[in-house]
Amino acid sequence: MKNYSSPLQIPTHPNRTLISVEEKEEENNPQTAHDNDPEEKPRPDWDFSLSTVISSPNSVTDAIGVIEFDQSENLLATGGIARKIRIYSVQKSLTSPENGGATSTAAAENRVTFLDHAAACEYYICTPAKLSSLKWKPGSGSRVIGSGDYDGVVMEYDLEKQVPIFERDEHGGRRVCSMDYSNSDPVIGASGSDDGTMQMWDPRCEGGDSIASIQPNRVVSSPVCCVEFNPFGQPIIAVGCADKKIYGYDVRRMVDPVFILEAHQKSVTYTRFLDSQTMVSSSVDGCLMMWNTQDQSLIRTYRGHVNNRRFVGLSVWRNGGLLSCGSENNRVFVYDKRWGNPIWVRGFEPLGQTSCDRGFVSGVCWRQTEEEERCTLVAGSSDGVLQVFEGQRKVPM
Repeated sequence: MKNYSSPLQIPTHPNRTLISVEEKEEENNPQTAHDNDPEEKPRPDWDFSLSTVISSPNSVTDAIGVIEFDQSENLLATGGIARKIRIYSVQKSLTSPENGGATSTAAAENRVTFLDHAAACEYYICTPAKLSSLKWKPGSGSRVIGSGDYDGVVMEYDLEKQVPIFERDEHGGRRVCSMDYSNSDPVIGASGSDDGTMQMWDPRCEGGDSIASIQPNRVVSSPVCCVEFNPFGQPIIAVGCADKKIYGYDVRRMVDPVFILEAHQKSVTYTRFLDSQTMVSSSVDGCLMMWNTQDQSLIRTYRGHVNNRRFVGLSVWRNGGLLSCGSENNRVFVYDKRWGNPIWVRGFEPLGQTSCDRGFVSGVCWRQTEEEERCTLVAGSSDGVLQVFEGQRKVPM
């Protein structure tokens, strides 16, 4: 059996590589994105502490590729190589009541809760293939969740009945790297695939047929690594591709892109909107970038994590202005949107290990709370371990 905890032993078939990006460009291009002021120093405004660790004995074959909170922020879903959608209750499994007050980091670390996946999750749904993407369907009352898998299929599941209720197979068996739902019209979804297309679909159409099929790079078919609808009411969908570009389309007329963002030197793996006109992107060039989508300007570049091959996750906490991503050196990174260097880094090694050279952090997700003084970040690893971190804003001296 292959050991999926080691990046070097993950299967390398171009259409089935777990949490990795098919690279098609040279790796020796210079970085041309705007750099930050070298004098700029980030202020450590936050203290983070480990709250909960969830693992299982066979976690080495259970790499976590995607983590998503529902709209109520009370449920968490995970997916990955295990062909399961696991659902966790935030209150029952992810929140430590003892960490409710302001405590020192050392004291909080001594109260870490250790759980097994089987005991921690409320229930799970078996899926026919490895999962690359999960999205809760807006307006469904946390009852419906959509998934994209490595066999090129998009499915929706009724979580109350725990059965599939919708299926699309429009990508010719090529991996679906990402899927998302429109917030303005939650019935409409979109998926991006290794086949080089972004498909938009509406189950209300007969057979759930595609209502738009876009090949962003019209010259050479370039894998679509991420798709995201603007969640702030703008009729825009962002599409990140292996050709290093981010394409923005007006969903009302998807003929030509309304903007193209160029500065990354390798495949764009994630996009996340911070607000209606500000977006953060991630790439296997080892950088995060923040953009103004209105004038297509690059605002800031974030460096520090290691990312030159795999999908390592990207999440933004909009209310707090914090960004997070994983890293191929098995660490989780937090950035403040104001500074290009990380404000917090945490090793993800299992208990008892001191080396971070095994595995990698493969998924992250912020809980989108309205609080300004406290936050919650969940990170998952290629070793199948979930770790929950609680953040407390420091009291000004």
